[in-house]
Amino acid sequence: MSEPVFVREARADECELVGELTVEVYVHGGLVSPESPYVKTLRDAGDRAAKAELLVAEVRGEVAGAVAYCPPGSPYAELAGPDEAEIRMLAVREKARGMGAGRAMVRACAERARAAGLSGLRLSTQRNMDAAQRMYERMGFVRTPERDWAPVPGVDLLTYALPL
Repeated sequence: MSEPVFVREARADECELVGELTVEVYVHGGLVSPESPYVKTLRDAGDRAAKAELLVAEVRGEVAGAVAYCPPGSPYAELAGPDEAEIRMLAVREKARGMGAGRAMVRACAERARAAGLSGLRLSTQRNMDAAQRMYERMGFVRTPERDWAPVPGVDLLTYALPL
C-alpha cells in the first residue's frame, strides 16, 4: 500500500528547505552542473513563492518534493500563453520517487489551472528525463515540439501541454 501524498502551498519557513531540495534534485540528478548560474535560481524558493505559487508534496509528514505553479502574469512563466499556466522546477527527492509525489503535484497544478478557467497547462523538460516524460504523457500531456527551446546553448528542452 502506498503512502498518502498531500500537496499544499509551502510555508514561508520552508523556502530554504525547498530551495535546497530543488538544488539537490537538479544537481545530483545530473540536470544542471553545480557551477551553473541556474543553481542560484533553483535555490531561491522564496522568490518563486513571491512570484508564483510554491507547492510542496508531503509524504509521512516530510516535504518530499516541490513545484512552482505559474499562473498567467507570473515572471516565472517562460512558455505559457496568456490563457495558460506553467509548471516550473518540479523536484522530487530520490527517496520519495515512485510514491506519487510528482503526479500529485502535477495534478494540483492542473486543478488550479482548471479552476482559474485557463485553456491549458504547459511545461518544459530535459531530453534525459524519461520517467518524467512518461508520467506527463500518462497524465494527458501532449508533446509540442514546435515550442521546444534552449534557455542556454547545450540545454535543449522538450515542451508539453495539457489541454484543459
